[in-house]
Amino acid sequence: MKPMKFSNTSVLRILKMGILIPVLVVFMACSKDDDTFARVSVNGTQLIASPSDFTVGDTSDFNGDVDASFTGNGGTTTRMFSWNNNLTTADYNADVTLVAEGSFRMIVEDSEGAVVLDRTIQGGTEPDSIDGVTEAGSSGIWTVTLEVSNFIGDGSFSLSEGN
Repeated sequence: MKPMKFSNTSVLRILKMGILIPVLVVFMACSKDDDTFARVSVNGTQLIASPSDFTVGDTSDFNGDVDASFTGNGGTTTRMFSWNNNLTTADYNADVTLVAEGSFRMIVEDSEGAVVLDRTIQGGTEPDSIDGVTEAGSSGIWTVTLEVSNFIGDGSFSLSEGN
């Protein structure tokens, strides 16, 4: 079998492509990791807009627990949704894993717009979780606002009827 001959120009082109393609692949893969974002999902549905048209619970029985998760890579977002609560308080629990500069804030308003909960977890400080019972409010359709700021990490929270 006769060996193939390459010109110096062909060898240089092959070497350049052999180096250029892996460098482009690594650059493109890393650039996605560095994009800033913040996402919030409630009961498995990612909330895209705020206020959201997403309502937790069936209005006929006013029953529905909220399970949410959030994640971010330096992003900031605010998401609002409605929640049906036929009682006057709610049990809440939130836990985060994030870097020092990020924060998570949860604001809950009763059916008349009165704030019954306004709690924040700052990154890099303790506690990195909160739980308890909201202040008493009016039953009906409550509004929940979630704010994640400069958020690098992840977390979750739950909300259920109190009393």
